[in-house]
Amino acid sequence: MFSPRVLKSASSFICRRFSTSQMCLQGKAPDMAEGNTFLLVSNVRNRLREIVGASTNWKDHQQALAERTSLSQYLAQSQEELPAKTMKDSAIEAHLPLGTQPALRETYLNYHNSVRFGRILEDLDSLAVLICYSHTWNKELKRSPLSIVTALVDKIEKNIIYPDCDIKFTGHVTWVGKTSIEAKMHMSQYHDGAYTDVLDATFVMVARDPENKRAAFINPLKLESPEEEAIFQQGEINKKRRVELSTASLLKVAPTAEERTLIHNLFLNTLDTRTVSFRGRILPPNSVWMEDAKMKGLEICHPQERNIFNRIFGGFLMRKAYELGWANACAFAGCRPALVAVDDIVFRKPVEIGSMLLLSSQVCYTEGMHIQVRVHTEVLDPLTRQHSTTNVFHFTFRVEKDIPAVVPQSYGESMLYLDGKRHFDETMRSQG
Repeated sequence: MFSPRVLKSASSFICRRFSTSQMCLQGKAPDMAEGNTFLLVSNVRNRLREIVGASTNWKDHQQALAERTSLSQYLAQSQEELPAKTMKDSAIEAHLPLGTQPALRETYLNYHNSVRFGRILEDLDSLAVLICYSHTWNKELKRSPLSIVTALVDKIEKNIIYPDCDIKFTGHVTWVGKTSIEAKMHMSQYHDGAYTDVLDATFVMVARDPENKRAAFINPLKLESPEEEAIFQQGEINKKRRVELSTASLLKVAPTAEERTLIHNLFLNTLDTRTVSFRGRILPPNSVWMEDAKMKGLEICHPQERNIFNRIFGGFLMRKAYELGWANACAFAGCRPALVAVDDIVFRKPVEIGSMLLLSSQVCYTEGMHIQVRVHTEVLDPLTRQHSTTNVFHFTFRVEKDIPAVVPQSYGESMLYLDGKRHFDETMRSQG
């Protein structure tokens, strides 16, 4: 079994070796830092529109969707019909010149003069889609018949991002199923004369037909070296882990004996010892009721935030969820939090243009200087008043002081508490 460090090095080697050869597919733009030519992040979404034939004007979107319907005839009836692709076929290098383009830098800064991580999440989402289209690209067709959309995002752990230094993204496909595909990306930043690591991100995408109604087959992956086999096996491990986590979800099975004991002890710590009653509850010192650690938001989904399939862009949803989660952690702690990790973002349902998107952020677990925040997003149909869950996000933040404990009162809040603790413990294990 290869260690994560070996897998990371192997994956980075693939990106460095083959990214330049792929630039003919993505287009070229100057890299100010090193004088080479590479794809700019700002051009990624334009390239995606070209690949699928998406409209650039909202008024033309219905016509563009109708034209894509005819591409169904080019879909493979089985994966065996499609040629195998290698990891190098999907390798991409893209640059975000924050250091050399001050006007661009302004769009990525917050009022503290630090980089808005929500914008980075948007860029990662677009790049992951482009990587997957590079893997499935058929040079004999002018447009791709596939609709590739984000299914989930695995854990992202980040280091410091400097506001005035150029950023480089590299990535490629690391695992392929029949209709799903995993893309891994590495982000580094040019600082003190060299590129230093910032984060690694793993996205899982699914392929659909041109109308985004049913699953579609994608090209198998051809492995060319022991390093690539190790990377692919890690993708298999990731898939197995996701299945295990889903199976053990508190929405499906009861908490473990240890977790039940923890919740009961929390309950006992909140009982009023002056009364012989289960109803008399008091808040322990240096604690906050979970009910008082919430923050909510509303977004009306306008065409400006649409993706290439005329639904709301997944990166936009990630940015809005992250910003609400950050604001909630900031209000809870009374100081600016720093992001430690993004964990298991699940895209359950697409968000249509014109939707009313409700975002609900909850501080669900705290430990020492860390805050675990869960953001739940749902679409409200104003005609039927029905709510449909679209996404669930998990964020781990850290502050520079000890913070109050968050305490559940109801059984539902207790399950949120345990779920938050599970995500926090997994983040700490991965960092240890």
